[in-house]
Formats: sequence, C-alpha cells, structure tokens
Amino acid sequence: MRTTMVPGRVGRFRRAAIIALGVLPVTAPLQAQQPAAPPRHPNIVILLADDWGFSDVGAFGAEFATPNIDALAHAGMRFSNFHVAGSCSPTRAMLQTGVMNHRNGLGNMPETIPDAHRGKPGYDTVMNHRVVTIAQLLKASGYRTYLTGKWHLGSDSERLPHARGYDRAFSLADAGADNFEQRPIEGMYDTAAWTENGKPATLPRDYYSSHFVVQRMIDYIEADRKSGKPFLASVNFLANHIPVQAPDSDIARYSAMYKDGWTALREARAKRAAALGVVPAGVPMVTMPTTPDWKKLGAEERAAAVRVMQAYGGMATAMDREVGRLVAHLKATGDYDNTIFVFLSDNGAEPTDPFHSMRNRLYLDMEYDLSTANIGRRGSFSAIGPGWASAASSPLSGYKFSAAEGGLRVPLIIAWPGNPKIRAGGISDGFAQVTDILPTLTELAGVPLHRGDWQGKAVEPVTGRSLVPMLAGTGGSVHGDTPSGYELSGNAALFRGDYKLVRNLPPTGDGKWRLFDLRNDPGETRDLAAAMPGRFAAMRADYAAYAKANGVLDMPPGYIADDQINRYAFEQQGKPRLIRLGLWAGAIVLLLSAFVWGLRRRRR
Repeated sequence: MRTTMVPGRVGRFRRAAIIALGVLPVTAPLQAQQPAAPPRHPNIVILLADDWGFSDVGAFGAEFATPNIDALAHAGMRFSNFHVAGSCSPTRAMLQTGVMNHRNGLGNMPETIPDAHRGKPGYDTVMNHRVVTIAQLLKASGYRTYLTGKWHLGSDSERLPHARGYDRAFSLADAGADNFEQRPIEGMYDTAAWTENGKPATLPRDYYSSHFVVQRMIDYIEADRKSGKPFLASVNFLANHIPVQAPDSDIARYSAMYKDGWTALREARAKRAAALGVVPAGVPMVTMPTTPDWKKLGAEERAAAVRVMQAYGGMATAMDREVGRLVAHLKATGDYDNTIFVFLSDNGAEPTDPFHSMRNRLYLDMEYDLSTANIGRRGSFSAIGPGWASAASSPLSGYKFSAAEGGLRVPLIIAWPGNPKIRAGGISDGFAQVTDILPTLTELAGVPLHRGDWQGKAVEPVTGRSLVPMLAGTGGSVHGDTPSGYELSGNAALFRGDYKLVRNLPPTGDGKWRLFDLRNDPGETRDLAAAMPGRFAAMRADYAAYAKANGVLDMPPGYIADDQINRYAFEQQGKPRLIRLGLWAGAIVLLLSAFVWGLRRRRR
C-alpha cells in the first residue's frame, strides 16, 4: 500500500503530542485517580453519493468544488483501489450487509433482470431476509439508527428501512426521482415512492434533494439526543443520478467551464489525479468507442452538452455543501471528533443518453422543458451521457453498468477525526470492496459481528474483510491473493492480487475475457491474456468456481441491459398508458357511433 501525507497536517502533530505525553511520569497519587470511563462507541455517518465517477471528488481529481468532502479526505484515508457493483441496488445491499450481491438477493435489479432469471435463487431483485443489516447489528448494541434518501432495496412493508433495523427513515424506494419536487422519473415510475417509517410521505414545498436528506438526518439525530446513545446516520443522496438538477446559483458557478469538451476534461482530470497521488503518473488511457467526437458536434449540441456538465458540477457542489452543513452541525454539538465518516459512490458515472431514440425524445419533450437554457433547473430532464461520463471516470475505462474499472472503481474516504490510529491524509492503493465496509465499521465501533446466525436463525455470513489494518497504514490489501468474484447482468470480473479478469457484454464490450494488471494499468489498456496464459487460465477457473458456488446464471442470448430497461419502462408505464389510451379511444368511438346511430334514426 502506498500512503502519502500532507506536510504540516494537524493529525501528525496530534499523534506526536500523544506519543510525547505517553512518556511523561505520572505525578498524581494512584488513590486520587478516578476510574477510567468505559470507551464510548463512536457515531457513524455514511455518505453515499449516487453515480459519482472515480474522479468526481476534488481530492480524486475533480475540477468542480467539493471542499467539505476533500476535508474529510485529508482528515482520514483515501482508498484509490476500492470497488463496488456496476449499478446501485447491488452496491447498496452489499454496503448494508457485508454480503456479496448474489447472496443478498441482488443478483440483478428489477429494472435490468431478464424474465428467465426472475425468482431464481439470489435473483430476488430486493434485499432478501437471509441477511442482517448494519442497522440491525448496531441497534442490537445500543445504537440509534437513521436513514434518509435513496433506498432502492425493496418497497413493501417488510423490506423498507424501518423493517430492516432503522429507528427512523425517510426513504425513496425507486432508483431515482426529481430533485425539486415530488415527481418520479417520468416513463419509468408512476409515482415518487417516498415513505417515512414505512408510511407514504409528502415532501416539503421548498424541497431540494441534497438539502432535504441532510436536514431530515439532523432532525432525527437531535430528536433522540437525550437518549445519550451513539448513532448510525446513513445519508443516501440522489445526486448525481438522472435527472441532473441543481440550484441556479450552483450551475452559474461553472458558467465559464467545460467549453473544451469531454476529451480535454478527461485528460486534465487524469493529470490532477496523478498529481494527487491517487493513480500512477502517466497512466495510459483508452478512448471509449461510445465517446462522441467533440469537434464534430454542432453548435446547439455543444451548447447543450456544456450546460449539462455545468449542471452536473453544480449538483455535486450543492451536495458537498450539505455534507459540510452536517459536519458543521456535528462540530457544534461536540460529536465530530468521535464520529466515523464514510464517503463513497454506489457505482461509476452514468453514461445513459435518455434521448437516444426518437420515441424517448418525443415523450420526454411532452413531460419536461428540454430547452438548453432550462437544463438542470426545475422542470428539466437531463443526463451527462457517455462523453462526460468518460471524463467523470478518468483515467479509467468504462462507466456505470459495466465491469470495467470505470464502472466498479469509485472514491472511498474513511475518517475518524478523533482517532489517531487512522492515518490522516493517507492514500491506500490496496484492493478493497464494498462488502468490507460493514466489518470495518463494526470493528472500529467495538460491535460484535454475527457469524452466520442471528436471533436463532441461520443467515448469510459476512463475506467482506475489515479494512482496519489498511486504515492504520499497513501495506497491501487485506484480501492478499484471495480471488474475489463479481457479476451483474453478464458483466463479470475476478480480482486476485494486482490482477483482474474481466468480461463485458454488448454494448459496452464484446463478451470476451481479458486480463489486466491493475497496479500498472488501472485504465485497462493492455490485455495480458496472451502474454500470461497460465494466470489467465487460473483466474478463469477461479471465476468459474465463484459463479458455481454463488448460483450465477448465464444471461439469455441477445441480452442487453439497456434494452431490458426500456422493456421494464414500457411494462411499468408505457403499456398501462397505452391500455388507458385504448380504453379512452374505444369509449370515444362508442360514443361517436351511438351519436351517429341516433342521428340516422331520427332522420329515418
């Protein structure tokens, strides 16, 4: 593991002072000393961003402002080789449980699962009841447990947060929703499924998503403060999921930026990331085949593209401001030093272009104001698409949905300001994954971890490993040379040591297995399958063993995730609307027929 330190960091001097104080003689008589107070469990704050790419944080190379998240990075440890799932729900289930997705029920999501896989073991499309959440574990050890924001792990009364260990929860059951009003993603959902403690909830009139989820969390923390119990605060932002929306002032902040296009931004971010120490200097990069040529865009296309990236930057900065407001509140209440902060994204940057088809364009144009001037504002619907997503993932290859590093590798920050054992300002480049978060937090909090049984019932054992040794500055990865498998929608990977075996199905890949050395080539530019046939064959065997042990199913011939999403949207919204339209049309035809029949009868 590589670690870097910022010269003059307060944490370094704090540790030096602690060491110095440790060798001073004890001058007070023993009988005068008070018994040591039992150690107080730390509070835990999880800050989960939605669809942030690897370099979408200032401390990882972003050009837009994220000073509050950056402050947490410099107060704690950055992980530059941290992996999640390629889509949101599987990551969220693994974060909640420490159990890999094919065992926690999210072998696939409702929006992307093919019909042939529905109901098969591990393909529940919701977090199943064979796993224990971090909220249940901490609650059993005396914690208050709260969640706000996106849930997307089940919408029935037995699967919403309040039924999975959270004392208080204001949550969204869907993949996303509008950021300014109680409105679903039109064409995907019928309503915005917000609930509070399991009951349908109404958003306030001045709602903006990032502000609301933080304010509601602060309200929850303060409502139960008199209990004296430590708290788990899981804040799940909608930013920067589609639709990309931000306050006008935040969009205006970036009005002079992004006019050179996504390729220039991708290169600039790669240089900044290297300068910050989160990737090797001069790391090679690929140009994704889905990246449009900026120079070939027309003036109107460029103007719209510039505006949406300005809104994307504004949305990130608005979210960061709310992170800062929460941190400031915890400082004011004296909780900051004894709070563990975890920041991460649920997957890589979103490449979907919702306007790729004329049908989508016509429908969205009826529902939203799609003018360039309105991009990012209330009543708008926009997405950054594959061009800007390639920059958000810089210097990696691929993005959300894929098993390429741009889809799976995201920023992770863990900080405990009052604990000198966590190396402030450090960067770990050892392999880590999202299932490691739960065992890390339970170890830091001194909370016992279940061993495959919970309240008299057999449950899935935690598959992650504690990152505590890496937080202290120990080199390498806690996973060593142990194979770690992954699969979602046919896109698959096997990590072992510094190497990665990966396969991506169309449209992001060709279905072939490839081998990469992630330490020297995190951008996945040089396939080593032919040069290292022994390792390639061994890792293929490792993946086959993982797939068999965890019930991974092959995708049906011709499966494409984007097409499945469109079919899901049609089944959920398009078909019912067509049926209603047909019924109305039929009723109108009947009325007209009756009217014509009546006229003819009177004439006769």
